[in-house]
Amino acid sequence: MPTDEELLAAADRDPEAFAALYRRLAPQLLAWSARRTGDRETAADVVAETFAAALEGCHRYRADRGPAAAWLYGIARHKVARLSERGSVEASARRRLGMARPALDDDELDAVLARASAPEVTGALAELPDEQRVAVRARVLDERDYAEIAAQTGSSEAAVRQRVSRGLATLRRRMTMKEAER
Repeated sequence: MPTDEELLAAADRDPEAFAALYRRLAPQLLAWSARRTGDRETAADVVAETFAAALEGCHRYRADRGPAAAWLYGIARHKVARLSERGSVEASARRRLGMARPALDDDELDAVLARASAPEVTGALAELPDEQRVAVRARVLDERDYAEIAAQTGSSEAAVRQRVSRGLATLRRRMTMKEAER
């Protein structure tokens, strides 16, 4: 059985290695995140954002600096801080608009976690062209705005919007085809 460090080292080129790492460590990270955030849905967001950042940056992981799990918890700690800052703004907006936060029950949340960790999802994302993959991750997983992504990538907002749209359409088609094959 490969170690966490071996799985993380292989994640750049092997979507199944990343999926195995996710299956192994996501439940622990979810529990940790739930304790930190006090909210299971927010904890699921933290785990999703942590693994998205890890997949995008796994080439930067250095085993000589510590275990893979510690690296992931470091990412999660930063995500919790960022979500906390952003969440207070979102909560204020929901209160002003009189909107309740949609709640997921445990079965729905478990289904979302299982779906996100499916090898076909991580594989389909990894197969996107680089510009689309970066744009989709930044917009959907990191929840960054188009202007910020455009500035980072040196592109126009219109180009980023198009990349996100095309990337999501490709993912949707691939996932629909995979579902039909089952």
